[in-house]
Amino acid sequence: MTIENKSTLLVTGASGFVGSRLGSVAAETGHRVIALSRTPETAAAPYAERVEAWRPDTELVPSSVLNDISAVVHLAGETIGTRWNPDKKQRIRDSRVNSTNQLVESLSKVETKPEVLVCASAMGFYGEGGDEEFTENSPPGNDFLAEVCQEWELAAQKAEDLGIRVVRIRLGHVFGKDGGLLGKMLPPFYMGLGGRLGSGSQWMSWIHIDDVAGIILYAIENQNVNGALNATAPIPVTNIEFTKTLGRVIRRPTLFPVPTFALKLRYGEFTDFMLMSQRVLPEKTLSMGYEFRYADIETALQASLG
Repeated sequence: MTIENKSTLLVTGASGFVGSRLGSVAAETGHRVIALSRTPETAAAPYAERVEAWRPDTELVPSSVLNDISAVVHLAGETIGTRWNPDKKQRIRDSRVNSTNQLVESLSKVETKPEVLVCASAMGFYGEGGDEEFTENSPPGNDFLAEVCQEWELAAQKAEDLGIRVVRIRLGHVFGKDGGLLGKMLPPFYMGLGGRLGSGSQWMSWIHIDDVAGIILYAIENQNVNGALNATAPIPVTNIEFTKTLGRVIRRPTLFPVPTFALKLRYGEFTDFMLMSQRVLPEKTLSMGYEFRYADIETALQASLG
């Protein structure tokens, strides 16, 4: 262990779905948390010791904010879960790649640097896989999100030249209360209108939000952890398996499949990502010693909806 309790974590994206849970768990386990936000006056971060302003598109993080920081967790990024157009896609890229470049440049200007930078990435790194299994050693894909993830991770890796340990967290579909993928899917399911997406044969690699927070904190606290980690549960499921399990957990029928053309009408190009088959295994995450709290889909859904 290299970072003791009562250390100070700087978290970007701190009022988002993942950032809020991470900050709460970190504070509960003895870490001090400083949040970075574009709108510190309205940021929802009650766990934070303080909230500092940062606009990554126009400014560096002030050196005064980076003093005496033990670890930086970079989670900020434009949401991808809406209809895509060229402007939206540019915002998705810039909010990840440019902000990470700005953050690393900011770190280069402080004398005492944090021990570790944990930067979010996504399983989109791997692209479409069919039934193929992806591990942290698998090559990247070549679609839009795969290219964004590659640029994003390369920007984070520049911090290694500053002597900072870098961990890149490739997030799967995150489940939890009050947000994430479930927040978008539950309304039609509760009305009895839920069903598989497209053919339903595509693989879904998922993770409970408590395990996301757990992996990030594990990466911070253990100096042997570096490089890419898949933040996906050990047992991925197909979309139809997920659909049936969710219906069983909330006791609703799942009789109404959502055809691809209907998804295209609503989400445009984002539909390709929604229907992408990604069977992503956390091989390195497990080998480095992390123990998942929620390894199977039914337990994770019960915890998310309980």
